[in-house]
Amino acid sequence: LQLFIINRSGGLIYNQDLSLAAPRLDTNDWLRLGSTFHSLHAIAAQIAPIVSSGIEKLETDTLKLQSFQTRTGIKFVITAEAGTPFDLDEVLRSVYEAYTDLVLKNPFYELEQPISCQLFTDQVNRICASQAGGAKS
Repeated sequence: LQLFIINRSGGLIYNQDLSLAAPRLDTNDWLRLGSTFHSLHAIAAQIAPIVSSGIEKLETDTLKLQSFQTRTGIKFVITAEAGTPFDLDEVLRSVYEAYTDLVLKNPFYELEQPISCQLFTDQVNRICASQAGGAKS
């Protein structure tokens, strides 16, 4: 599992490996990944034959990608191995809730800037741990 959050201009503002099996990316790779997804998301919204908000879900033989775009344009994206028992949509919604409670209400956070709130990171880890526990039962 990997999570990344992209601001409305396409800049990566948060990334986290949520699994030991996740490939390790350096900072430049994360930045490229965030801006590339932002661009593909915008292109998909424009060329879709029906009204679309862009890429919401992508599944291949080896990968699942789920994204959630807020009304303000912030994109929450999570990737996982195909066949993962996690409910990725539920994880993204829970992460968004944590973002609104712990990041946006933080008086020291500036919008569109990288997120460096340890409380948020801890909550993201708890969300994934609870999903892993629920998936095992």
